[in-house]
This record gives sequence, structure tokens and C-alpha cells, in this order.
Amino acid sequence: MKTFLTKLGIDLRLLGMIGALVALCVMFDLITGGRFLTPRNLFNLSVQTASVAIMATGMVFVIVTRNIDLSVGSLLGFIGMAVAALQVHVLPDYVGLGHWSIWIIAAIAATVMGTVIGAAQGWVIGYLTVPAFIVTLGGLLVYRGAMWWVTEGQTVAPLDPTFRLLGGGAEGTLGETLSWGFGVVASLAAVALILASRRRKATHGFSVKPMWAEGILVALAAGLIMAFVWTMNSYPIPKGAMKRMTDARGIEYTDGMVWNHGVAIPVIVLLAVTVVMTIVSTRTRFGRYVYATGGNPEAAELSGINTRLLTVKVFALMGALTGISAVVASARLGAVDVGLGTLDELRVIAAAVIGGTALAGGFGTIYGAVIGALIMQTLQSGMASVGVDAPLQSIVVGLVLVFAVWIDIVYRRKTGI
Repeated sequence: MKTFLTKLGIDLRLLGMIGALVALCVMFDLITGGRFLTPRNLFNLSVQTASVAIMATGMVFVIVTRNIDLSVGSLLGFIGMAVAALQVHVLPDYVGLGHWSIWIIAAIAATVMGTVIGAAQGWVIGYLTVPAFIVTLGGLLVYRGAMWWVTEGQTVAPLDPTFRLLGGGAEGTLGETLSWGFGVVASLAAVALILASRRRKATHGFSVKPMWAEGILVALAAGLIMAFVWTMNSYPIPKGAMKRMTDARGIEYTDGMVWNHGVAIPVIVLLAVTVVMTIVSTRTRFGRYVYATGGNPEAAELSGINTRLLTVKVFALMGALTGISAVVASARLGAVDVGLGTLDELRVIAAAVIGGTALAGGFGTIYGAVIGALIMQTLQSGMASVGVDAPLQSIVVGLVLVFAVWIDIVYRRKTGI
């Protein structure tokens, strides 16, 4: 089996994470009598995972460079509140209530705010040499307080209808037909990437997998993508939402009419972020500098890498991803209150660490962080579905985090990583 997996080129760490995820899903499905692994619950699980997973991809870079960001949860809440206030109290006076541009301006504003604030934190860390733990801990307090200051603690609602589509729900999906199209395109893209990687390795004289191994990987990639789309397309839209959607589109609703959700927009955003971050981490100079600096900061600086500027860029990227997550999280709720983003910083860090990112720096993968976020959300949703009290949920999550770090330490010792 080990030889077989080696020829396939599958990382044993990745296989272990997927095995843990599958085991959790099966366990909770058995406990709930088959209610956990249903299209409805899996759809909700994918949407709930999106905002934390988006930030976790950025946290990989932060931790790889031997830093930490404790402010992302509070920053998400502050950006979400500011953007909500922009939609409700500011933009209607300038462009008109319900104008088509409101959601675009809000999404751009969130990303720009996150980038600027993140870059400011990175500058303090990189150029003023204040420890990241202190800077971001201060940010946690500042942004949470600023969130109260924006609207004096009041809930801001309702958000722009088009903006709310970015959070998922019955209307915030691709729909059944477009989801199938997305599945086909994504499958073809995955196959093309696998074959292009093989061709590139062969061109440069590197060893390549046997053709049967490549065939298995191609079948797995395409099969998993299409299985996910099929699952999302198996979740019918509730009647109330159906009536609302048909009325909005000028279609007469009938009792026998059935529409399915399809892939949610937040999942599309997460997949796009994951692909871009993976390319950045593996195919760009910036990504190589990040891992080189995390592996040995002194050697990286001596080799000509501007580690201070790199720190600014890493935290700016983290801020931008936090802004995108703020859009997804606030759109999903349809309103923003002062509790938005509470403890998200711990969930994001835990997702990155459970996904295999080394706290000592120098190692971490984007796909690992996404799987880590999915494991975290599966664990929390599963415990909630079986009636576990919230305090006990926190205890279990904490124990799982410590256990995951211990497993990672043991794995590194045995493999010499």
C-alpha cells in the first residue's frame, strides 16, 4: 500500500487529514441516524466553512514566516460593520437605494480596507520590529472596539439584496444548470493541470508517475468534483424560497415545481481564492521568498530577500483575504451585529495548524488549511447536531487542536522534515 501511494504521489499527511474528515462525517452520520450526510447539511457545511477557510489560506503565509495574526476575527467584524454601514447609511444617499453598484463598491471597499490595515500591521512588525503577537493582539482589541464605535453597538440591516447573494442561501447559488457546467469546466481544468504538470516535469528531466497512476489521479479529481456538484444539486429549494424566487422572475409557481440549490457562491469564492493562493505559493517568486524566509530568516536576508518588506506584503495579503471573508460572512447573515467574527481568529489559526502548517515556520500548504477548516467546521456542526453543549464543544475543539499539533510534531520527527 505504501509503495502504491508513493507511485501515486499522494502526501500521507493529506491522506491522513482526509481520513480524519471522512471518519468524522461517518461517525456523526451514524449518531444522527443518517441526518448528517444529507445534501442539505453538506450544503450548509460548505457555506459555513467558506469564510474561515478563506482566511486560513492567508494564515498559512503568516505562520510560515514565523508570525501570528490574532486580529483577523476582530478585523473581520470591523470591516463587516463598516461595509454594512456604507451600504445602509452612506451609499443610498449618493447612488440611490438599491442601485446596482452598491454591492460592487462594498466588496471593493472591504478588500481595500483589509489590505491597508494589514499592511499597516505588517509595517509595524517588519520595520519597527514589534512582535507580531503584540501588534495583532492590540489589533484584536482596537478593531473590536472600533466595531462598536462605527454604529454605537447597533445592528446594521438590511444589507443590499445583491450583496447578500455573496453569502449563499437559496438565491446565492449557481443554480442546477450552471453548477453542472461549473463541474465540467472544473474537472477539465483539473485534468489539464495534472497533465501539464506531468509534461513540464518530463521536459525538464524530472521523474514522472506511471501513466496508470496519472489516470487514477485524473479519475479521482474529476470524480470528486462531479460528486460534489451532484450532491449540491440534490438539495431542493424550500417552497417559501421557491415562491419568492418565481415571483421575482415573473414565473408562475406550481406545487409540482422543483428547483435545486446547486453550488453556493461562497464556495466558488473559496475555490477561486484557493487556486490563486496555491499558484502564488508554488509558482511565484513571492511564494518562494515566503517559504525561504520561514525556513531560515537569517539566511534569507543574507541572500538578498527584503524580509521586512516581505512581512508587510504577507500581512497585507492576510488583510485582503480577511476583507473578502468579511463580505462572505456578513452577506450570509444578511445583517451585521457586534458579535460578527468573535473567536474567528482562533478558528483560522486552528484550521491552518490542523492542516499541517508548522508553527516553527517554513512549511504549510494551502489545501491543507482548507481541509483543516473543513475538519473544524465538521466537528462543530456535528457536535451541534447531536446536542453537545457549547462549552463542551469548545473543550473538544481545544483538545483536538493540541492533539493535531502533537501528531504533526511526531510526524516531523519521523520523517525528518
